This record gives sequence, structure tokens and C-alpha cells, in this order.
Amino acid sequence: MLRYFTSLFFLLVIAVGSSQSEPIDLNKKDTTVYKQRYGLRVGADLSRLVVSFFEDNYTGLELVGDYRLTQNLYLAAELGNEKKTIGTPLGALVDSEDGDLYNFTTSGSYIKLGIDYNTYGNWYGEQNMIYIGGRYAFSTFSQELNAYKIFDTNRYWNPDDFAVGTDALGKYEGRNKSWLEFVVGLKAEVLRNLFFGASARLGILITNKRPENELDDLFIPGFNKVTDGSRFGVGYNYSISYLIPLYKKKNEPKKKEVQPEPEPKPEAKERPKRQ
Repeated sequence: MLRYFTSLFFLLVIAVGSSQSEPIDLNKKDTTVYKQRYGLRVGADLSRLVVSFFEDNYTGLELVGDYRLTQNLYLAAELGNEKKTIGTPLGALVDSEDGDLYNFTTSGSYIKLGIDYNTYGNWYGEQNMIYIGGRYAFSTFSQELNAYKIFDTNRYWNPDDFAVGTDALGKYEGRNKSWLEFVVGLKAEVLRNLFFGASARLGILITNKRPENELDDLFIPGFNKVTDGSRFGVGYNYSISYLIPLYKKKNEPKKKEVQPEPEPKPEAKERPKRQ
């Protein structure tokens, strides 16, 4: 029995000695691999749904989506449809459509394609975005002229209302416009894979040909109102979207370029002194 305890004691001494002989690494590297979610994010614009619910003269729906390409770069798109009736109540019957100086209804669809660049540095596991981006947008629509009258301060011939400006009322098909958009926005993950977003947009029309002998396009689906003599438009959206994770990818840090050390300059030899 004593021989057994003696052998066990020597084995423990050898094990402890070998473990203490190994050097301790004070600069141990973290070998944990951090991966981020990549996939397709789809959703809808809440602002158009809310306005459609509360306003009788507007109906709109916009679907939004993006696809992550790299750490900060996303493909983005919006697809929508809008119908809006606009009138200017300057006639005698200001509370009805018959009293409008002019009244028209624009209806059509649009698509926007572009990229977003995330400028926000996330902690591990976060997917938030503060981004800038650009879009190319195209819209096809129709415009129906419901009423049109001539504004005239001389009420001698028409004391009760303005004179009718045209009899060419009706629907005009085949309108189309295209424009570029500059986008600034954010997207925050409120729940796992569920995002709330908001963005502001500045658009400039590329094609803005004026229709001959017809009413100008004063509203373009996806672009918003068009003012006389200006090619710019302003828009916004508030979206809710869901990320469909397709795969995970490791976020590898950028490798630092090792610059070669400068070669030492040769020491200057001392010139012999004149005697």
C-alpha cells in the first residue's frame, strides 16, 4: 500500500513540474469568430397607409426592400402606386368640387432602384443603419381633368362664378417621368429582425417634357408635387420592414499595409583638413 502511495506522489510531482515548465502566454489572441446576418429585408411605407386612411382624396401603397451586399453597402428598391385628387377652391361653391378653379386626379405606379451606404458603426450583433444613398426612379401615370375655370377679377359677365376655361375634360393616359433621388435615412432594429425606418428624399426631374395643349403635370406618383419652373421635389417615408436572414458572414477587419522601413542614410565622410 505504501508503494502505491509513493508511486502516485511521484507522478503528481512530475505532472506539476511539467505544467510549470510551460511558458504563460500573456498576449493570447481572441479566436472567437464574429459573424453578421446577410439577407433580404422587405416591408412597407407606413406614412402612405396612414394618409390613405385619413384622407378621402388620396390612396397610396409603397413596398420597400434592400439586400445587403457587403459590410456597409446595400441594394435598395421601392415599388408603389398612388392616386391623388387635387383642387383649388376659388369658385363660389367652395365646399364642393364644382366650386374648384381647377380639379384633377392623378393615378399611376412607380419604381425606384439604387444603393444605400451605411455610415454607422455597429456593435457586434447590431444591424442599425444611418445611411446615405441614391435612386433612379421612373413613373407611369394618367391624369384626369375634372374641372377647369379661368380666374378673372372682372365679374361683369360671370357674377356668380368663374368662366369655364375648357371643355376638354377627361382622362389623359400615357404620362411618364423619370428622376434622380438623393436619400438620407436611418433604420433601427426594434425587435429581432424587425426594423423601423425613416428617410428624407430630394428628387430632380430628368425627363419633364410639357404636354402640348394639355394641363401640366402638377403631381407625379412617387415624386410628389411639381411646382412651376422647378425640377425639384421633396418626399419622405416611414417604413417598417423584416429581415429574412439567408446566411451569415464573418466580418474580417481590414489588413494594415506594412510599410517598408526606410534605409539608413550613409554617414558622410569627414573631409581631410588642410594643413
